Amino acid sequence: MAEGRSSLEWIDCSRCHAAYDPHALLGVCERCKGVLLARYRLDEAARTLTPQSVATRRPDMWRYAEVLPGADEPLSLGEGFTPLHRARFLGRMLGIERLFVKDESLNPTGSFKARGMSVAVGAARALGVRRLALPSAGNAGGAAAAYGALAGLSVELFLPLWTPEPFRLEAVACGATVHLIDGDIADCGVRVREGAAEQGWFDLSTLREPYRLEGKKTLGYELVEQLGGRLPDVVVYPTGGGTGLVGMWKAFEELEQLGWIEPGHRPRMIAVQASGCAPIVRAFERGAAEAERWDRPRTYASGLCVPSAIGDSLILGALRESGGTAVAVDDEQMAAGQLDLARSEGIFGAPEGGATVAAARELVDLGAIGVEETVVLFNTGSGIKYPRIPGLRVP
Repeated sequence: MAEGRSSLEWIDCSRCHAAYDPHALLGVCERCKGVLLARYRLDEAARTLTPQSVATRRPDMWRYAEVLPGADEPLSLGEGFTPLHRARFLGRMLGIERLFVKDESLNPTGSFKARGMSVAVGAARALGVRRLALPSAGNAGGAAAAYGALAGLSVELFLPLWTPEPFRLEAVACGATVHLIDGDIADCGVRVREGAAEQGWFDLSTLREPYRLEGKKTLGYELVEQLGGRLPDVVVYPTGGGTGLVGMWKAFEELEQLGWIEPGHRPRMIAVQASGCAPIVRAFERGAAEAERWDRPRTYASGLCVPSAIGDSLILGALRESGGTAVAVDDEQMAAGQLDLARSEGIFGAPEGGATVAAARELVDLGAIGVEETVVLFNTGSGIKYPRIPGLRVP
C-alpha cells in the first residue's frame, strides 16, 4: 500500500478549463476536445508530501501517493524511481561537466511507459472498465498488455505492420490481442476510435484520457528528489506523443505549489525528434501554436514515429515557456548516440535515448548548452527490444 492518500480533487480541461468529476470515466473534453488534466488539493497534500517524508517511503513512483490517482490501492509492478546515472565519460565526450542519464529501461516492461499504464489501467479498472484498446508502435502496447493482465482486463492493441517483433511478442505473451495495421500509429488510432464506438472498448491512447500523464509526471518529482532538492538546467527528452515532457512540466508546477522548489527555477525543456518524423520541431521553428501532421513518417525509433500528437500545443507551450527548443536528428546520428551511451556508460538504450545524446552534442556545438550546466538526458527504454542499429554489424 502507498504511504499517503490521494488528494485528487477534479479534472480540468487544459484548453477551455471545463471541470469534470474525477469519479467519472473520461476521455477528452466534451466541449472542446482538449486534453484533460488531473488537479489536486495541493495545500492538503503539502502537509504530508515533503522531501523528508518521501525519503522513507517505498522505492517506486507511488512514494508520491498524494498527487497520484488510485494511490490507496495502486496497480503496481514496482514502476518508477529509476536511476539517475552520473554520466562522467559521456559528459567528457560531449563537453558537459554535469551530465546525467535518467535510465527508464529499468522499469517493469523495460520502458517509461510502465509509469503511465500503472496509473491509467488502475484508474480504468476502478471506474468499471473491462476492455481496453490503444494504438502503439512498441513500448506502450507491451506495458498496457502487462498492466491489463495484472488488472484482469482485456487489451486490444493496434500496431503498425513494421512494429519490431519483440514488442509484438511481449504483448501477445501478456495476453493482449494484437491487430497489425498497414499504416502508421495515427492510422492505428483511427481504428481504435472506430472500435471504441462499435465495441465499447475504453480508448487508452496517449492524452485521450487523463491518467497516463499522471504516471509520467513522476519523472519530474524524481528529478528533484534525486538531485537533492534542485532541478537541472536542461532536460533533453525524446518526444513522440510527448506525454513525459508535458507531465514533467505539470510536475514542476505542482512542486512549486508544494514548496519543494522555488518558483521560476524550471529547466529548459528540449524536445528531440527524428528528422524523418519531426512535426513538433517544424511547428516550433515556424512559431506555430499547433503542429501539422507529418506525411510519410520514417525512423527506426518506433517511439518517435508519431506523425501527430494530440498534446502538440501543450508540448510547444512548455518548450517556449521554459526557453527551450526542439531538435531533429537523423537515424545515423541516433544510432551513433546509442553506441556512445552504451560504450561510455554501459547503458544499452533505446534509439530514443540515443537521440538525446545526438541532440545534446549538437546543442553543445551550437553553444545552446553550457559546459557547466546540469543536463539530464532521458533514455526511455531498453535497446534490447530493437532488432537493429543502423550501421552496426553483428556477428
